[in-house]
Amino acid sequence: MEPTEVAQSRRIVTEIPGPRSREIQKRRSAAVAQGVGSVLPVYVERAGGGIVEDVDGNALIDFGSGIAVTNVGNADARVVARAAEQLGRFTHTCFMVNPYEAYVEVCEALNRVTPGDHEKRSLLLNSGAEAVENAVKIARSATGRQAVVVFDHAYHGRTNLTMGLTAKNMPYKQGFGPFAGEIHRVPMAYAYRWPTGPENCGPEAAAAAIDQIVKQVGAENVAAMVIEPIQGEGASSSPPPGSCPRWSSSAAPTGSCSSPTRCRPASRAPATCSPVTTRGSSRT
Repeated sequence: MEPTEVAQSRRIVTEIPGPRSREIQKRRSAAVAQGVGSVLPVYVERAGGGIVEDVDGNALIDFGSGIAVTNVGNADARVVARAAEQLGRFTHTCFMVNPYEAYVEVCEALNRVTPGDHEKRSLLLNSGAEAVENAVKIARSATGRQAVVVFDHAYHGRTNLTMGLTAKNMPYKQGFGPFAGEIHRVPMAYAYRWPTGPENCGPEAAAAAIDQIVKQVGAENVAAMVIEPIQGEGASSSPPPGSCPRWSSSAAPTGSCSSPTRCRPASRAPATCSPVTTRGSSRT
């Protein structure tokens, strides 16, 4: 099946949401659990490139992109062809029961693009939260330690452990505790508000975080540091130069794992990946 061509322009033909979307919204209210929220109650009919068309014929610019997933655009011909080919051969087996080559191919591709010259292996999972949970489990098992270090403004998921790792209370954590223990939060390098200026933020923030870990947690107790190279819930900010390498290098001598998150390889192949952890380091 060929993907439908969608004109790459914005077009508004009804109020937002339109009458058909409002009708579906009423059905949703009666059928779907209230815990599932939506930013805009506009129901999608089709999408292509950077445009989504709703059931009322409105064409909207897709700034959401499935929360930064459709990074080659919706209904890309290569993605559609590969998914259709796979579904035509078989739908599902569970790799842990009956393995298949496509899983190996995706892992090989992830390993090729992962920075570093160390040995790499990958694990494909259902969600970012499951990937982070597995990274923590692997790090704790590999190191024999319990403490996990996370950062201010972090978002890691909505399972019990990843809610504990997440910094923001509302809307993710309120009323859902108690959360998993041995989670320790340290300052994130945030150049925009750093008191001595953005040029000093990277090394100074890294030094402050490392000092806090050593004094309050004990470096010898740390199993993993979980870091977002881009903080989606922290104003979409990236740590400035000098911070991530310093955090990672501080973890290696102690035998801790440094785990950058999150990987979303949905641009060409439908899969979700977990950090691949080896003793002393973890990479997505």
